[in-house]
Amino acid sequence: MEHSHGGHEGHSHGPSAAELAADAGSRRLWPMVLAVVLIGSYFFVELFVGIAIGSLALIADAGHMLTDVVAVSMGLSALLLARHGRITDARSFGWFRAEVFTAVVNAVLLIGVGVFVLYEAIRRIGGESPDIPGATMVIVAVIGLTVNVVVMLLLQADSKKSIAVRGAYLEVLADAVSSVGVLVAGVVLMTTGWRYVDVVVAIAIAIWVVPRAIRLARDAFRILNQQTPDHLDIGALRADLEAVPGVLDVHDLHVWSVTTGMDVATVHVSSDGDYARVLADARAVLTGYGLLHATVQVDPAGDQAAGCEKLSW
Repeated sequence: MEHSHGGHEGHSHGPSAAELAADAGSRRLWPMVLAVVLIGSYFFVELFVGIAIGSLALIADAGHMLTDVVAVSMGLSALLLARHGRITDARSFGWFRAEVFTAVVNAVLLIGVGVFVLYEAIRRIGGESPDIPGATMVIVAVIGLTVNVVVMLLLQADSKKSIAVRGAYLEVLADAVSSVGVLVAGVVLMTTGWRYVDVVVAIAIAIWVVPRAIRLARDAFRILNQQTPDHLDIGALRADLEAVPGVLDVHDLHVWSVTTGMDVATVHVSSDGDYARVLADARAVLTGYGLLHATVQVDPAGDQAAGCEKLSW
């Protein structure tokens, strides 16, 4: 029996991914812009001071601050692209995946900084540790902690409404922990003069940052490899689709992410019943899994192979 992808009875698309992502309001943009300016400015200050006084803890925290700059910039870019990203025939999803490529670059930079800090820390343990002014560390750490708190306040309200903003908020929250570590190191240096506290805090920050960078890279490559999202149980989804009245078989079920928070799906279901009803029920199941952008194709019973054109892959 002839099978057509163009028919309206057995083939349905949800709302476009661009429409779904474009719900970010313009009021979310200015807090993000201000956050990027604040964090970016402090990053350069902390990196410069860290190099100038030879503090590994400050350099390590500056590396972590770089992740905040990238994370907030990614969130800002996601919001801007959702509103203004140009959709073309060649880029039907616009520029939404640019966020994923940025995450890969961010992860590589983070891992590089972490490895450098660990190497330098080990080298210093076996050699002479520079005389680091504790007061300078305390001042820089207090400024950094203040910047983190201000940025968290800027992002807090919208972090509950936008996944892009929430990711940036969590990055800043994590960096606040690093700033506290630097502050403690500075106080210890001022009160005891124990130089190796800088090395200890630097190693702690590196150990804190590197695994998170590896997870970030893993998540990014998972999206680029079009793997099923971690949060979705595709076995349960398949079972629920098979349980739809009138469905005889479920095949070619694919779920992947275009970018964080933008999941899409395609599936073929075979039926000998009311195609329109089966289509509506199948879409309801997908919607229940948060798959609002989905393509569902209903194949006549016994015509499964036609939907795939007997693909070799």
